[in-house]
Parts: sequence; structure tokens; C-alpha cells
Amino acid sequence: MPAFASPLPLQTYGLADGPLFGLPLPEIWFGLVFFMLGTFLFLDGFDFGVGAIFATRDDEEEREQLLSAIGPFWDGNEVWLVVFGGALFAAFPSVYADLFSRNYLLMFAILGALILRGLAPEMYEQRHDEAWQRWWGRAFVAGSVLAPFFLGVFAANWLLGATTILSVASVVVGVAVVALTVVSGAAFLGLKTRGSLRGETARYGTPALAAYLGLVVVAVAYLLVTRPGMRPALLAPASLGLVGLSALLGVAYVAAMRRERYVLALAAAAGLTYGLVTLVAALLYPLVDPVTGLTLSAGIVSTLPLNLMSIASALLLPLIFVYFAVLYSTFRGPVEAGESYAGD
Repeated sequence: MPAFASPLPLQTYGLADGPLFGLPLPEIWFGLVFFMLGTFLFLDGFDFGVGAIFATRDDEEEREQLLSAIGPFWDGNEVWLVVFGGALFAAFPSVYADLFSRNYLLMFAILGALILRGLAPEMYEQRHDEAWQRWWGRAFVAGSVLAPFFLGVFAANWLLGATTILSVASVVVGVAVVALTVVSGAAFLGLKTRGSLRGETARYGTPALAAYLGLVVVAVAYLLVTRPGMRPALLAPASLGLVGLSALLGVAYVAAMRRERYVLALAAAAGLTYGLVTLVAALLYPLVDPVTGLTLSAGIVSTLPLNLMSIASALLLPLIFVYFAVLYSTFRGPVEAGESYAGD
């Protein structure tokens, strides 16, 4: 071959001939997209939960401890929201376009809440004026509650193919997600605080769990009554199994919190979060967009870019996991009284 000849096209290497190693790549990417969404809801979820619990604290030192507990983590945890959006756009571009365009006001609401949640602690630390800190403390709580609420509404709208921003079902799911973040936040604070503060913040976990499980039952019952077409999927063994598993994880969470086994409690909260996201994915499958009736095989990108993305993801995702392992091991252990918030 002459020295100036162009390299062999990618098609020569078989990347355009079929799925990589014969793998079911549409199903893998569908699962990967929801895994990324679940990871964000869990990791940033306990940050949201801490923000909600922040509203119950009046003592300035305790508030500083709560802010310090999430300071090293929250901005890193938001990476998973970016990764989720990027994966959805890369693998299912038509779904990304249709879904986000139908919910563009909701997207702005989510971004606004996330900006408020991120900005408020930074502003809170700028001045030690009582009125200033009261205002920004409330802003922090508002952002921490509204962000998971709107995310829950978004997930419900995606599942139900809703063309309106709010509905009874989406509001119920939104409130359920807020309750779930408090479940995670209480367990996380069990690991990051000590003494009376640990006991007082941990006690919010069990009522929040009861609220979450109750709201899930209400949502499922509402869909059974109002969405006859979804009854087979809702009553399928996989869906019922996920609901039953959530109940078992709830029992494990309560037992772990009572015994002050906060690592196990946080693991149970993670299981509840991934279980909820898995239930949404299972009810959607084999559709990826109920409004357009688009299936996984119809919505996925063509073979060549799909194979290239799969190779890139196999290389990059382990690096992301290593980053988070280093982050959480570096800042492990409880925060100390008087330790200041560090958000960057």
C-alpha cells in the first residue's frame, strides 16, 4: 500500500456489519440509560435528602455540619445527570429530542432547582448575617426539595407518555421521590454526623420510608384504575417482584437504622432507588417513548455509531467509577463540629 493511502474504513473491521460481539446492544443501552438515571437519583438523592433535613435544624453549628457533609460530593454526583442526558442523546436521539421538547418547561424547572440548590450554600457562607443566612437557607431547602420532585414528575411523564407537565400520577411520583431522598439522606447523615445530631437526623428516615412506600402503592393503584392498558405490565411477575423487593428493603432499612448500621441502611436506600427506576424501565419496555410508540430497535442509532459508543463506554465508565471510589474514600468518615462547608 502506498505511504499516502488512507487507512481502511471502519466498515472493514466489521463495526458496521452487526452488533459488537453479537450483543443485544439496544437492550444494553436501554438498561444503561436507566442505570445512569438511578445512579444520579441515589448519589445526588442523599444530597437532596440532607437539604430537606436541613430545614429541621435551627442551630448554626448543626447546619454547618450538614452543609459540610455534602460539600465534597454534590457537584461530583451531578455528573451522573449529565451522563444520563448524554447517553440518552447518543443512543436514542429521537427519543431525547421528542421527550425533552415535550417537557422543556419541566427541564428548565429542574435546572433552576439544581442551580438554586448549588448556589444557596455558597451564598449562605458569604455573610453571617441572620436574615441573609435565613433567606439562603430556605433557598437551599427549596432547591433540594424541588429538584427531586420535578425529576419524579419527569420520570412519570416519560412512563405515561404525558403531554401535560403535571398530572395526579406525576405529582404522586414526584412527592414519592422527595420522600425517597429523605430516606437516603437520613442514612447518609448517620455516617457523616455524631452524637445527638446523628440521632435527631436519623429519625426522619423511617417516616420518610413509610411515606415513600405508601405513595408507591397509591401510584400503582391509581394506574391500575385509570390506565387499563398498563394492567398486564403492572401485574406482571417482574413488576410485582420489584414492589415486593421494595417492601423487603424497607424492612431491612428500618432494622439497620435502629441498630445504627448506617452503611447497610444506605445500601437498602440504594436498592429502593434502583428498584424504582427499574420498575419504570420495566413498565416502558419494549417501548422507549410511549407517545410516539417508538420501540428500542426503532429508536436506537445505527450499528456503526452504536458499536463505537459501546467501545468508548467500556473504556470510560470504569474511569468514572474509579473517580467516585477515590472521592468517597478520601472524604469518608463523619464531619467534625466547626468544620466548614467546601463546595468546590
